[in-house]
Amino acid sequence: MESKIKKGPAKLHVRSGDTVKVIAGNAKGETGRIKTIIVDKLRATVEGVNMITKHVKPNAQNPQGSIEKLEGTIHISNLMVVDSKTGEATRTGRKADDKGKLQRFSKKTGKFL
Repeated sequence: MESKIKKGPAKLHVRSGDTVKVIAGNAKGETGRIKTIIVDKLRATVEGVNMITKHVKPNAQNPQGSIEKLEGTIHISNLMVVDSKTGEATRTGRKADDKGKLQRFSKKTGKFL
């Protein structure tokens, strides 16, 4: 039996810097910009969305310790790209542009993202 080996990271429908809308979960309906993507776990950190509380232990720089609010990660299946031209959430697809390179496009408007 041959095992299937993945080569490199999978193509995702979202990228760092995209404006996205959360379509499921506790943060449903919120929008924000993607800061980071963890490809292995298919999760993304979105600015100002899914805020979690982290307790920080005291150390030399911070002898008191603290409680910090940070963005938690969200599974990318719960994110939908917001089209910059219309401002609405849209599904994305891939098609070749003029030069033959695959580009993401909005399925709602048909325009390239």
